[in-house]
Amino acid sequence: MFDCTAVIPVYNRKTTVQRAIDSIINQSVPLREVIVVDDGSTDGTADFIQSNYPDVKVLSQPNKGVSAARNAGIEESSGEWIAFLDSDDQWLSNKIETQSHWLLTHPDVLICHCDEIWIRNNIRVNPKKRHKKQGGWIYLNCLPLCVISPSAVVIHRKVFEAIGIFDETLPACEDYDLWLRITKKFEVGYVDQPLLVKYGGHSDQLSRKYKAIDRFRITALAKSLNSDCLPLEHRKKTLETLIEKIEIYLGGARKRSKSNQVLDYQVMRNHYIAQLEQIG
Repeated sequence: MFDCTAVIPVYNRKTTVQRAIDSIINQSVPLREVIVVDDGSTDGTADFIQSNYPDVKVLSQPNKGVSAARNAGIEESSGEWIAFLDSDDQWLSNKIETQSHWLLTHPDVLICHCDEIWIRNNIRVNPKKRHKKQGGWIYLNCLPLCVISPSAVVIHRKVFEAIGIFDETLPACEDYDLWLRITKKFEVGYVDQPLLVKYGGHSDQLSRKYKAIDRFRITALAKSLNSDCLPLEHRKKTLETLIEKIEIYLGGARKRSKSNQVLDYQVMRNHYIAQLEQIG
């Protein structure tokens, strides 16, 4: 047994969470436990899981968002390692076996992710080059966009003890924020093999729920700049990315005639431009 806890956050996905849970139960190596955190579902998700999966631990809480749900699972977990699975995704049967073998042969690495298969509206699609996965010291690769999927990672609990858990103030891009915090301090392992299926295109995805999602990435990048462990080159690249994303958000705010937001983000942009000029 690989000493690992699987955590599934779920909100009103009774129809897809069964596939996710089954993909954990059918792993080629057993896990210590499976924890499903029901984030205030109103469709009977929690009752369905308790009735059909008696060995799965179900935590129920008022609707607080995916970060709070994952954090509740982390806090309840007893495994040395923690693996996340979104309720609409599916692990291939050899995912944990493959990643656990990789981690055992790289004992200094405390986080490992893998490649993935993308299904959008029931059709397989190929990721673009900018979505290419990789391992190593990948902080700079994490700046433009989220390049690690929560469903792909296996993380040692020491990582959370060092950098904290998901930021519950971020309704979206909470994973982007976490990867920035992790990759500043930790090398990332990577298995160049698709070990999960990610399903997209449905109406309840967070990327569809929140418009102008770059505003959450702006918050995460600003937080990253407050770190005292950023090398000068990383700080410069972070500033450049932050200014670029502020410009994108400003363009949208102007189109929507959000004059107060335009003023606020212009001030913010000028502040970070001044910081960048100081670095030279």
